[in-house]
Amino acid sequence: MKRIFGFKKNKDPPPSIQETTDRINKRGETVDEKIKKLDVELTKYKEQIKKTRPGPAQEVVKARAVRVLTQKKMYEAQRAMLYNQTLNLDQVSLAAEGIKDVQQTVSALKTANKELKGMMKAVNIQDVDNLQDEMTDVMDVSSEIQDSLGRGYNVPDDVDEEELTGELDALEADMSLEIEGEGVPSYLQPDKEPNLEVGHSFPSTPTRNRSTPVGRVNTKAEDEVGLPAVSRMSLHD
Repeated sequence: MKRIFGFKKNKDPPPSIQETTDRINKRGETVDEKIKKLDVELTKYKEQIKKTRPGPAQEVVKARAVRVLTQKKMYEAQRAMLYNQTLNLDQVSLAAEGIKDVQQTVSALKTANKELKGMMKAVNIQDVDNLQDEMTDVMDVSSEIQDSLGRGYNVPDDVDEEELTGELDALEADMSLEIEGEGVPSYLQPDKEPNLEVGHSFPSTPTRNRSTPVGRVNTKAEDEVGLPAVSRMSLHD
């Protein structure tokens, strides 16, 4: 049957972009080697032209140099063409890699979307709202308990802070007075006794003259500085 109808041959898979790029790069390297050899040969012909006198011999050398230069130009054009092909393949390779990245990103997003949907099914928004309400109530009760525990005992409710501040200022003033009077306020301190040391003279008591009326004193009496002494009785007149 195979001899009559034949059989289908297995075709080789088409080359990939990377394989094609590698093959073109190898061809480019071969062309570069040929151009280097032609440069060496062309340099040798230039030296011969300088050393040879103008004439038939020099013309022969120039003809060879022209032939080498022509081959060099041809290889340079081929190398430029290979470089352009390599550039095009690189651009296609970059585009293909970008498409692969997009495909992988889309696939990852689809997988994540399925997982998120599955997780969202396990969570009910109403349950979350109820839980938040319960937590709010618990926190309110906790605050009330803390306020109740922090409340003082036997403390009147009508205490004015301004009055307490005034009383505190009065206490501070009394304390300062006690410090100045060595423990006794100045208005309660007794008068200091006079100094009874030897040599201290007291003013003389004014004498009453018979000719002066009652309530008057002898104006001739003098005090300790030589001025007329005035009694307390004359002050009441």
